[in-house]
Amino acid sequence: MGVVCSSFQRVGTENDMQKEDKQFQRNVYPKKRNDKHKEKKVIQFDFDMRKDVPENVAAEMISEDLTELSIRMSKVLNAIGVVKDVIMHRRKSFMFRESLNVISDNPTSWEVFHFGSQTEGTTTPGLQSDIDVLRCDITVNVMIKKAGMEKILKVNYNEHVARWCDINAVINFLDWKAGMLNVLMLWDENTTPQQYLVQIFKENWPAPETFLCDPRFVRKATGEILLSSERVKDDHENEHKNKYGEVGHFTKQGPSVSYLQDWDMVYALPIKRQLQEIQHWVDKKRPRHWPSKNLLEAARVTACFLVPVGHADSNYKRDEWRLSANLIERMLMFSLNITQIKCYVVLKMIKKTLFSKIVNDGITSFHCKNILFFTIEGTCSSLWKENNLMFLLLMCLHALRKMLKVGIFPHYIIQGVNLFDGKITFKQQRRLLQYVESMIANNLKDLVDIEVDDFGVRLSNSCLMEVGKAGRSRRSAFCKTIILHLEYGRWSTLLIHLRGFWHEMYDSNSTINIEQFLTKIMRTCIKHLHNVRLKRAALELIKHFFALHISLNASRCLRFCNKNIKNSIHKFRYCLNTDLASMRLKVASVLYCSGHLRAASVVLEDVEKRYHKCVKAICGVRDLEHDNDLNLFAHMVSGAGVKGWEEAPFAFCVKFVPHEAFCVPYILLYEMARGESEEEVAQRNYYDKRWMNCAEVDARVFLYYMQYLTYGGLRERKKQLQAMDKLGNYICNGHNGTLTIDMHHSETAGSLMGHCCEMEGNYKTALYFYTTSLKIIPTNNAANHHVRRIQARRHYN
Repeated sequence: MGVVCSSFQRVGTENDMQKEDKQFQRNVYPKKRNDKHKEKKVIQFDFDMRKDVPENVAAEMISEDLTELSIRMSKVLNAIGVVKDVIMHRRKSFMFRESLNVISDNPTSWEVFHFGSQTEGTTTPGLQSDIDVLRCDITVNVMIKKAGMEKILKVNYNEHVARWCDINAVINFLDWKAGMLNVLMLWDENTTPQQYLVQIFKENWPAPETFLCDPRFVRKATGEILLSSERVKDDHENEHKNKYGEVGHFTKQGPSVSYLQDWDMVYALPIKRQLQEIQHWVDKKRPRHWPSKNLLEAARVTACFLVPVGHADSNYKRDEWRLSANLIERMLMFSLNITQIKCYVVLKMIKKTLFSKIVNDGITSFHCKNILFFTIEGTCSSLWKENNLMFLLLMCLHALRKMLKVGIFPHYIIQGVNLFDGKITFKQQRRLLQYVESMIANNLKDLVDIEVDDFGVRLSNSCLMEVGKAGRSRRSAFCKTIILHLEYGRWSTLLIHLRGFWHEMYDSNSTINIEQFLTKIMRTCIKHLHNVRLKRAALELIKHFFALHISLNASRCLRFCNKNIKNSIHKFRYCLNTDLASMRLKVASVLYCSGHLRAASVVLEDVEKRYHKCVKAICGVRDLEHDNDLNLFAHMVSGAGVKGWEEAPFAFCVKFVPHEAFCVPYILLYEMARGESEEEVAQRNYYDKRWMNCAEVDARVFLYYMQYLTYGGLRERKKQLQAMDKLGNYICNGHNGTLTIDMHHSETAGSLMGHCCEMEGNYKTALYFYTTSLKIIPTNNAANHHVRRIQARRHYN
């Protein structure tokens, strides 16, 4: 392998570094103050890179070789998708998911946030970052303890009695709110910084709770009733297991309790009042440009959270809650430029590939983030250019070196926190320090050993870096592949949330109830249109809800032979662009059922023209193994040509709820009653229950089936047989050009093919397709009804 760096001037002498380390130790171990009120012990960290890199000599210290390597590294990062377009698409995609969660979850109980590398846009395909979700319980009112509270509120926990001098003073003092779960943040000399105990107050009276009236509550030695963080997590874990059963992938780590693989789901309590820790950070004097004044003022009023995890060395670690400033951290990440993001991505690669060999998972992405924050704050803004990337990485490693030498890794925002606690041992710190010093001494030669995204190979072997038009074209194609994959994930999430809404409607016993439900949801979405953050997601949901509303009206018109069916059909034009095919196929189904066969054939021909070979099917209830394979999306990009696509190459599965029964071919009514007995229905898991009362079929399968029916009604026998052949080839061959077919409802496809054969009078072949469908899914399959019908007919004949 080639040498990464040939020359780099050391930043400062050893004597200078020793002086800095002594100064650093004086900063992190401040003298005790005899204040009237006890305060938290803080670890101050005055990290100013001017001590390492004076502004007037910074440019001279960066050699030409280092600049050349920085440019090469920047190109490598461009080639693996760390570019502005991909970063912004990733952020928009996950903020869209966050908006869907906010709208679909109960707005009176929960507020959902997406945090982490995916939302920040600071990941690559090789890093395989998890999806971090924080569910904030807004039914809880978090109060902050203030000095002097004991003078107006006296509590005897042994006698379960609370006395106050002035009830109005207590309410105003605590911001207590009736009808909510009121909790008070507690901290004493035994609690470590960033950690709090959460005391329970009564819901109907501004006084502390004195009874253990909830299994999540515990009693402190001094009598206070606390909300236990560990019991809260256990409660959520049991709730997930009861709800998702065998289909869940349950993990509990740190504050996260998750039922999905590669997801971290955290329950949190909101803090909407200003905290001393945050105000101290905002008001801190800074020698540099970052963070900006506007960002700091926004951070001053930004909400924080309490998440259920205790300090590793605390006596109350099962009951403590950790203060988290996720929203402020996200604001800081969104303020970074492309060079700073690239530096952070490389730090995470170093952590994942190199540091993990020494400390396993002891150094996390959060450590890398704090290193970056300290380095940005302490360096001149003019240094943050892509041709200085290697130099800036060395500055970040110098910051880590200082922390390792004193054994303290401060939190960038919250003072007094040591992020080494509970993560890596003293022995591991010493080993990591030796390795970091060797990395600095050999000028980051170890970067060639990074395996993530073939980063090291690309960096060390310049001949692999394609130049000119071909290289730009290849890098552009890979970025388009990532963006297409992000779009797929965004639309998949939309369908999952829509399926959740449809599931809520299954309890309705009449069309009137469903329409009332739809009206209520649409009004909620319309309210969210005034929120810039939620507007885009609200518009998408409105289109789908309005389409269902039109379809329900059309079904009712067909049921009662109402001539207003034309008005309903005309309204479909407002929501045809939900995706490439599914809504147009639903229009074709309505036209077919209303007897407008010629119009239906025109719509079907239009859909077939749009349905090119690179269209990817999306289903909200079933996943396929290759759904997230980047190679699949690379094939789609390669088939797009120079001009690309006029519309997104995605087709949703076509879904009909039972109340649309008069808008669908009658064979699909069997799909809505696929359970033969109560025993079969009981076998359905959580996800099956969300859709098995409906008829759902892949778009391309439904296209060919509808063409067969429509051309048959028009007596165009040749086209009818061609449609049947297309359907058969699609199902049996399992491929379409260079793109792997994704058939999410293969058992339904087999039933529709069998029905075509049945209508042709070929009962033997029809039975073959029905039985093949049953081999795929033996129970909860409408093919059971079809097999009995064919067998009864053959027996009768």
